[in-house]
This record gives sequence, structure tokens and C-alpha cells, in this order.
Amino acid sequence: MEVDPVHSNNPALAVTPGQLLEAMRAKNPLVQNITNFVAMNIAANVMLAVGASPAMVHSAEESAEFAAIASALTVNIGTISPDFLAGMKQAARAAGENGKPWVLDPVAHFATSYRRAAVAEMLALKPTVIRGNASEIIALAGERSGGQGVDAGDSIASAELAAGTLAKRHGCVVAVTGEHDFVTDGKRSAHVIGGSAWMPKVTALGCALTGVVGAFVATAPEQPFDATLAALSVFAAAGEKAGKDAGGPGSFAVRFLDELARLTPIELDASDRVVPA
Repeated sequence: MEVDPVHSNNPALAVTPGQLLEAMRAKNPLVQNITNFVAMNIAANVMLAVGASPAMVHSAEESAEFAAIASALTVNIGTISPDFLAGMKQAARAAGENGKPWVLDPVAHFATSYRRAAVAEMLALKPTVIRGNASEIIALAGERSGGQGVDAGDSIASAELAAGTLAKRHGCVVAVTGEHDFVTDGKRSAHVIGGSAWMPKVTALGCALTGVVGAFVATAPEQPFDATLAALSVFAAAGEKAGKDAGGPGSFAVRFLDELARLTPIELDASDRVVPA
């Protein structure tokens, strides 16, 4: 589904996040998510709240067949195992063969040799979007990062050059997420402002964001840069609203799901969160 461009005062955008949110909810895209055990429940709930249709299908015996019928695929290596990796490769290969976009989340890929080898195999299958924290993106570009496990030890600003390198090398969109977000396709770049300090205190919200990126890229597969910015804008807007009255990470998590469901396209565009880099 290609979304027609609209007139925008923002030179970073061909279509607005609000327009893409409206289109995504109308399509209710079926997104296959091969994600980690910690993230499955929250990722599914987040995607349902925002308006997508999640499916957690990971086994090699069916992942390729399912990828062929889904609108998009997301792959998260958080709790990777040989069985999961086999399903990931089968699904990504099928997505490519069937012209379906897919998103790679290289969780802590630098931590072990097994993870590094697995990510190299997945990169060879040409993801549409790579989403990670600053340390993951820096290390993925072959540079030294300050990451520790799944936690980032580097700033977003320090990862921008690495993100551009990755985008050009693999012909994809790269999203660096954290205290604010940075997105580039190697030619265009933009920041997304918003969110809440409570977000890093709720496990697997980053993993859930990968699923939301998949839903938006499924809606506008010919416009992955704009689709990724829209997904990040939705998260930033809902997170900011949920954080205003939250008393802690528990109440924030509940409020965040509610705000995702309540967010309107007009409200999203009025917040003007995308800043050209």
C-alpha cells in the first residue's frame, strides 16, 4: 500500500506521521514477529493498541510459509537459539522472495561470537530497516562501542555517523533509538523528539517498538524512511503523554498502552516531533 504524499512544511517528510497512522489502522497489517521470550507479550499488546495485528510465529517448520502471507516481518535476536535462528533465516529469506519488508533488531549482537555470526547471516538477507540502540548500531558498523549487554553505553549523537555508514552499506533505513531517536537512509536524516524517562524502566518496550516499525513499513513499503519516522513519532507521543501522570514504571506501562490506543492522527501531526538532521 503506497500512501500518497501530502503537503508538508517538514522537508524531512514526504508523508506525515498522522497520515501514516491513519493508513496503518485502516490496513490493520498482519506482522510476523520473531522476537525474544521477554518481549512477546508486551510487543503483542503494544501492536494491538496501536492498531496492528501481531503474530508470534518463529519455528523453522512454518516461519517461511507465514512470512509469505504476512504484510511484514520483524526479527529480534534477544533470546536467540539455534532453533530461533533457523526460523529467522527461513522467514527473512521468504520475505525477500515475496517482496515483503522486514525489520532487524540486533539485540546485544556484540556480546558473543554466536550473536555476531547470527547477525552477519541476517544482514546478508537484506533487511528493510535496522533498529537498535546507539551501542548496537555503532558496533554493527564495525566501530568500538560502550555497550554492556542489552544496555547502550553511547549517546545517540555518537552513533549518527555509524548509522549513515550502515544505511549506505546495506541499502536500508537505520533507526537509532534512545533518549531521542535518529533515522537515516544514507541520504536523508531526521531526529524524533519525545518519550518519557520511564520508558527504559519497562522491559521490552524497545523490542515492541521494532514490531510497530514493522507495522508502519508494512503500510508504506515503498516509503520505509517515512514509515520508520512515523512509528517512532507514535511511540514518542504516547510515551510523553503517559509519562506526565505516571507514578512509576508500573503505572506508566498501563498508561502507555492506553495512550497508544487513544492517539489520533491530528494529535500526532500537531506535535511536530520530526526534526530534520
